[in-house]
Amino acid sequence: MPPVVTVESVSKSFHISRPSRTILDGISFSIHAGEFVAIMGQSGAGKSTLLHIMGGLEPPDAGRVLIDGRDIYAMGDTERSAFRRDHIGFVFQFFNLIPSLTAAENVALPLRLRGGGGPDQPARLGRRAVNERVSALMDQLSLRGLQGHGPEEISGGEQQRVALARALAAAPSLLLADEPTGNLDRQGGQEVMYLLDRLCHEQSQTTVLVTHNARVATHADRVLVVADGRIVDEVQVAHGSADADPAGFRALVERLERHAL
Repeated sequence: MPPVVTVESVSKSFHISRPSRTILDGISFSIHAGEFVAIMGQSGAGKSTLLHIMGGLEPPDAGRVLIDGRDIYAMGDTERSAFRRDHIGFVFQFFNLIPSLTAAENVALPLRLRGGGGPDQPARLGRRAVNERVSALMDQLSLRGLQGHGPEEISGGEQQRVALARALAAAPSLLLADEPTGNLDRQGGQEVMYLLDRLCHEQSQTTVLVTHNARVATHADRVLVVADGRIVDEVQVAHGSADADPAGFRALVERLERHAL
């Protein structure tokens, strides 16, 4: 089957200084359905910029990004916004929940905003179908009983799980997670990574994760390391290696940690 994501010769520079600074320099890769890919690199290497470009949030200076075979930057702004809403889920480091909405209302938001009616847009769901979808996601992510709570009334780990449920509400082709454990304590981070693991490896949710944490990156199937605007290393991760081959797993973590320093 064709890849879910194709990144072709993507370049991006920032012009806030003289000379301009090249962040991404002709990066290319593809990601197939159900694959879990982590992107690592030093601070300022362009990890988040690459993720934003993949998600249709920031146009590249050159190159193409195809999601489900469609060039998202060949679309107009309105079409790309609708495509992003219906096909791409986002999870951010600082949750980005709307404080005036309850947890359930935050999860339902992408479905409430769905336009429907267009030839390439999913149909708008009725109130009952939206409520059933939200309830199922909150049960799946161990959020039962928190539907009516506001973001300020729940823990950071619970807020991130609400954000993850919201990202999954529209059953996206692609889930993008930008440092999803970076604002959580150890336990909260482990809970979020357990859920991402389960989504990817049991439900075949195609996922791209940006992280500076080597141990977080080892949850992925493949790690792409970005430095000097290019992919300088690609690491395949054997699941279960932490138990089956502890020495090999430690060597893998050390290899990845060197790239993050």
